[in-house]
Amino acid sequence: MENQNKKKRPNKWLVLINIPIQMGIVIFLFAYLGKWLDTNYPNKHSVYIKVLTLFGVAIAFYNLNRQLKKLNDSDKNEF
Repeated sequence: MENQNKKKRPNKWLVLINIPIQMGIVIFLFAYLGKWLDTNYPNKHSVYIKVLTLFGVAIAFYNLNRQLKKLNDSDKNEF
């Protein structure tokens, strides 16, 4: 009975394995958008790809931080 009442939490390893995949997808999509913008709206210094790639990295790190905090909080509540 007690096992049925416990909340089912995702496996920690599955969460940790998915983090780099999510980061790669987010950064790739922002870099691709920047490349597309630089192709369609040319400028001297390829600003779009540089700015959007950095923005994608910032979003990926924010998402990483959020997921690790959530994982850490679930570990603390376990005991």
